[in-house]
Amino acid sequence: MSAPDLAALWEAHCRHEFETRDVDATMATMVAKPYVNHIPTMTGGVGHDQLKRFYKYHFIGGNPPDTELRPISRTTGTDQIVDELVFCFTHTSEIDWLLPGIAPTGKRVEIPLVAIVRFEGDKVAHEHIYWDQASVLVQVGLLDPEGLPVAGIETARKVVDNSQPSNTLMRRWPDSAGKPI
Repeated sequence: MSAPDLAALWEAHCRHEFETRDVDATMATMVAKPYVNHIPTMTGGVGHDQLKRFYKYHFIGGNPPDTELRPISRTTGTDQIVDELVFCFTHTSEIDWLLPGIAPTGKRVEIPLVAIVRFEGDKVAHEHIYWDQASVLVQVGLLDPEGLPVAGIETARKVVDNSQPSNTLMRRWPDSAGKPI
C-alpha cells in the first residue's frame, strides 16, 4: 500500500477552508476526533463537534474575502507537514480566531504563519498554527511599536525577501560596527 500524498491532502483541506469555504468538505478531510489549536489566541476546537462549530461559526465564513495564503516553504515527513506561509488579508470583518472581539479596522495585514499538520492515514488529525500576534496588533493599529521590540508588516516582507534589513530593533546594533569579528 502506498503512502498518502500529504501535500495534496493538506492543499485540499486548505482549499475547502479558504476557497470553497465549505465546512462539511473541510471536516471530511479530517479524522473522527480532530483538533486545531491557533497558539497565539488559543482558538480552534477539540473533537468533531467543537471543531465543526468553530469552523462553521467562527472561522471559515469569518475570513475576509481577500484572504490569501502565500507559500514560502514546506517540509514533509511520513505523517506530518510543516508549512511556512505569509497570511494576508484586509481587516474588513471581525475575525474571531485571529483578532477576537476587535472591530474591523480596514487595515491590510500580512503575517508570517507556520502550520504544523499531523495526519493519520489520509486524514488531517491536528493542526498547530503559530504567528506573531504582536505583528498583527501593530498592523491593525492596536499596538504602538515605538520603544518596543516588535515589528509590523516588515516581518512578512523579510520572510519573502532576505535582503530586507536585519537587527533594526536592536538599539545596540550600531555599537558593534567596525569591531573585530
